[in-house]
Amino acid sequence: MFRWVKGVRSFSSAASSLLADATTAAKLRQPASFQVFRDVPPLRQLRRKLLKNDRTVGFVPTMGALHEGHISLIRQAARENTDIFVSIFVNPTQFGVNEDLSSYPRTWDSDVEKLEALNEELARVEAETGSGAKAGRITAIFAPTSKVMYPTLPPSSEIDGDGSFVTITPLSTKLEGGSRPVFFRGVATVCMKLFNATTPDRVYFGQKDVQQTVVIKRMVQDFHIGTEVRIVNTTREPTGLALSSRNVYLGERRRAVGLTIYRALKAAEEAYLAGKTSRADILGAARSVTDTVLAEQHALSKTERSLFEVDYISLADPDSLEELDFVDAAKGGVLSAALKMAPLEETKPGEDCGLGDGKVPVRLIDNLILHPKA
Repeated sequence: MFRWVKGVRSFSSAASSLLADATTAAKLRQPASFQVFRDVPPLRQLRRKLLKNDRTVGFVPTMGALHEGHISLIRQAARENTDIFVSIFVNPTQFGVNEDLSSYPRTWDSDVEKLEALNEELARVEAETGSGAKAGRITAIFAPTSKVMYPTLPPSSEIDGDGSFVTITPLSTKLEGGSRPVFFRGVATVCMKLFNATTPDRVYFGQKDVQQTVVIKRMVQDFHIGTEVRIVNTTREPTGLALSSRNVYLGERRRAVGLTIYRALKAAEEAYLAGKTSRADILGAARSVTDTVLAEQHALSKTERSLFEVDYISLADPDSLEELDFVDAAKGGVLSAALKMAPLEETKPGEDCGLGDGKVPVRLIDNLILHPKA
């Protein structure tokens, strides 16, 4: 759901974001098959009406730029609920001071088109099955402004910034939190706000953002939130690359090399399935893949190569995310990794460089679950 594109603009000046919100509000396309809510009270009024009629709400939080991964979450929600709420809100507090909030893709019109097409699909499938079973429908989009979500103070991305925040430690300090210290504070805070606004029966997240799922499940447990957290398998491109809103920045060259993250994790998984349990053996298999690919890329010319940096490759406990020296076969573990794809050094005429012409650095994350062995 909530991911990153690196840049150079500090978010200490929240006024520009609020102005962008106001401009966007005037341009929102109004869909035909569901309502768009910009504020909390009318959304709560709808929720109360649904509750009185014994209808259930499945909630899918997003930052927009919807892709098939988001759609798979909504399809799952439609199988388990009568009504689906989808939020579209680019949350400023999970962007660090050196991460460019303004470069995050905003695709409102195409997002609405995809959601309307999905509602048509759900209706068609229901009619074709003829079983009498009702499929859920998208009932509402919640597209708040920053002022609605952060009503008393401008949102802050400073580590010691003022504001009302939810912090889940030590989970939020591990893995992604090591290099992005405010990220999970921002994620937990906005999810708490969204859950309070929508009070869903169930909320849906993708397995790709595995640390996020662990943080949210811990938050729901610790704060006695009456919402079931449902995790849906990662949706991938045919090559295996995990779908992400930021894949639009990759282009052909970086997309091919970015697949290294999946190949490395698969090599580590194969080592585990072959009977290896030690950290050295499992992560060594992954490191062998990344080291080989990086060496091959350095040997190419600047117009051919795509360089990257391995931020981390992790082997962790599935509940605490503590790093493991050995995998307990009765419990399994989580393999996860992050690569920082560098901007292309030189491009060729006519080359597919992705959105931003290959100049935007892109962080890729992925994970695989090492399932317990009987």
